[in-house]
Amino acid sequence: MERSASTGHPTRHDTRHPTRPLLLAFDDAHEQALARALAEALGWPQGTVQRHAFPDGETRLTLPPQLPADVVLLRGLHDPNAKLTELLLAAAGARELGARRLALVCPYLAYMRQDMAFNPGEVVSQRHLGALLAQAFDAVVTVDPHLHRVATLDEVVPGRRGIALSAAALLGRFVAGAAPKALLLAPDEEAGRWVRVAAEAGALDHAVCLKTRRGDRDVEVELHGAPVRGRAVVLLDDVASTGRTLAAAARVALAAGAARVDVAVTHAIFVGDALAHVRAAGVQRVWSSDCVPHASNAVSVVPMLAQALADALADALEDAPVQTSG
Repeated sequence: MERSASTGHPTRHDTRHPTRPLLLAFDDAHEQALARALAEALGWPQGTVQRHAFPDGETRLTLPPQLPADVVLLRGLHDPNAKLTELLLAAAGARELGARRLALVCPYLAYMRQDMAFNPGEVVSQRHLGALLAQAFDAVVTVDPHLHRVATLDEVVPGRRGIALSAAALLGRFVAGAAPKALLLAPDEEAGRWVRVAAEAGALDHAVCLKTRRGDRDVEVELHGAPVRGRAVVLLDDVASTGRTLAAAARVALAAGAARVDVAVTHAIFVGDALAHVRAAGVQRVWSSDCVPHASNAVSVVPMLAQALADALADALEDAPVQTSG
């Protein structure tokens, strides 16, 4: 059955500045707020991708009817299965409506943790999602993606420009103000390099734990000699999902004499009972960046994203080959 067109219209871009990229964001509150702050910082016009949900679960997307040559689409991929289809449809629609160079700003880039086949037959989602994004976009910008076995984001989006920013320094400086002289503790070896950057930015001590994972919600953490006795400890990690690693690290730190334990993460996913589980382990304060909307958001990545968009991404768009929808 044919579906009628919507009577609403997305925000139109400002045609007085045709050389400036248009910043497009989906119509949910968090991404609209991020988009407004980014557009204001950059002096860019802003538009909206409007969504209408049909009873059968499909979604109609409506973009501004005429787009400039350069478009930047803002879309985080927490809750990824619901958002990926909309993202790829919006990218294809933007090409049809005039975008000849198209970039994605994705504060949280999902499916990066499956970066190899751990068992026979497993699909390496990082590789295949990267290939899909490379087909749709000329450049991809994200924050603290899980790239532990890949050197750069360029390898994830082959043939395109990949820009991986980090909130480690931002969180390190925030913690230095909120918990002076705290010990920054990486809950596992993978977070070690990231925590070193945060510690340097905040002029704080740091240490690294050892982790053994037995399942999605079953982990064991060892302090590995970390000097936590009598110290205020802040666990730092790039992402909090089930919260089991953070909870295990908090328990061993408190058992070893830590005065208190707080948590700071870039991506506050905290699925299900994750936050309650972390607090039950003795964690007092939880802070995060605003890459993913959460009550713990305390550090804004907008200035960092704006700088990347003004500098490296502008060069990436200029170098990108012109694409047409045909």
